[in-house]
Amino acid sequence: MRKKRSSRRRIAPDPKYNDLLVARFINNLLKQGKKNTARGIMYEALTSIASKTEKNPVDVFRKAVDNASPLIEVRARRVGGATYQVPTEVRPERRTALAIRWLISNAKERSEKSMSQKLAAELLAASTGEGGAIKKKDDVHRMAEANKAFAHFRW
Repeated sequence: MRKKRSSRRRIAPDPKYNDLLVARFINNLLKQGKKNTARGIMYEALTSIASKTEKNPVDVFRKAVDNASPLIEVRARRVGGATYQVPTEVRPERRTALAIRWLISNAKERSEKSMSQKLAAELLAASTGEGGAIKKKDDVHRMAEANKAFAHFRW
């Protein structure tokens, strides 16, 4: 290895809840650098979660991200001209990144009026173990289970 591995950039926790995971979620929600808009959407979603559930919205949010996080996924691996879908464990960092990405993309596809309402609905659904992001995680797990025979190609 010739060059030094690049270090991971540390992100500052968000100003309102002082939470790193919320800050990461806001960064993934960003479009064209409009961070204040993204913050507004996220905070509005968390406020509506708080009013609907009477629970701490950050706890509901964390539960949603945990529930949507995949444990294993399939990776394409070429062995002697054939491509196999090899099930591999997901690193913790990637696990939360995938969960965040799935939550946002499934929230966008929902039918509620504003993005904050869509996001609140998706987070509530995910925290109770349902919704599009959970379905996506289950599909990924099912794929890994189906390709368990190729697990010996892992390296």
